[in-house]
Amino acid sequence: MKWRILYSGIASAAENMAIDEAILQAHRDRLAPPTIRFYGWQPAAVSLGYFQRATSEIDLERCRAEKVDVVRRLTGGRAVLHDQELTYSVIVNEEHPLLPSTITASYLLFSSALVGGLRKLGVNAAMTTPQAAYGKVKKTHTSSACFDAPSHYELTAEGRKLAGSAQVRKDGILLQHGSILLSFCPERLAALLRLSEEQRDGIAELLAARAVALDELLGRTVGWREAAEAVEGGFRRVLPVEVETGSLSEHERKTSRSLVNEKYGCAAWTMLR
Repeated sequence: MKWRILYSGIASAAENMAIDEAILQAHRDRLAPPTIRFYGWQPAAVSLGYFQRATSEIDLERCRAEKVDVVRRLTGGRAVLHDQELTYSVIVNEEHPLLPSTITASYLLFSSALVGGLRKLGVNAAMTTPQAAYGKVKKTHTSSACFDAPSHYELTAEGRKLAGSAQVRKDGILLQHGSILLSFCPERLAALLRLSEEQRDGIAELLAARAVALDELLGRTVGWREAAEAVEGGFRRVLPVEVETGSLSEHERKTSRSLVNEKYGCAAWTMLR
């Protein structure tokens, strides 16, 4: 089966999460091929990991005041501020012959594609090893926020985290999505966490030291499309399959609209925990 590349563009937080799940469902039902999707966010949004408690970790009032959306992901992990970034997702059956059987090995496969794509942009990215990554995680106030430390096979550049990913396996289908920072404002992320003002200042400094974006690495602005096309090239090199650019089916569009109305756009889902 051919793999599909989707450039779905910029959408709201609820729409983005709904589209990922709509593709997952369509692929499960054999109505869609394995899919690699590239997208962005407007307005800016905080996505919560599936198991995170919204009220204890995110300043929801500040998010509302700054018109930052809040959404809960299907995947686990910590809170991510989606603003100036390229987001990718991969949806594929767990039984696909190219997919490694373990979660860690599948992270390695997809991260290899990201590394290759970033090198096309001139970024010498590296993957963290599981042992080294876990060894750097400390119990600090940043534990509610992603990009404070790398996890297994996540991407770093110049010793700082550049891309973070999360994965879930549901109904026999793997969904992995992740963020590559085009630009990053650690102060803005820290301001949206439920912390004291003093803690926020310290966390912003830590995030600045531990995370890095493409504009800082390259000394220029990298557009969303430029980054997506480079990463697409990385996936094409790593995956020995036929890949073609496509679009969402009408069935996927209809399913995603229902998921926005009934799930991702609803407070009951966002405030699940």
